[in-house]
Amino acid sequence: MLDRIVAARALPAYQVWMRFEDGLEGELSLAHLVGRGVFASWLDEREFRKMFIDEESGTIAWPGGVDLAPDALHRRLSEATSTASSRG
Repeated sequence: MLDRIVAARALPAYQVWMRFEDGLEGELSLAHLVGRGVFASWLDEREFRKMFIDEESGTIAWPGGVDLAPDALHRRLSEATSTASSRG
């Protein structure tokens, strides 16, 4: 089963805040994708800020059919939040 994103917003410096339907929420950096393949348009940060939630797939997407796998985003965010909480 895919983990659906229910709320999201683009933040400065290629960060994204998102909340999943299971309640997991937080910020991730997508800066490592900038300029690579289908993410070449993000060299202009205004293009990155056109992010939206694709209601059908339950993930974040951009015009032109660009999206990211919600299960991979969920896993990365879960790992990031568990790492952060174990430090604090």
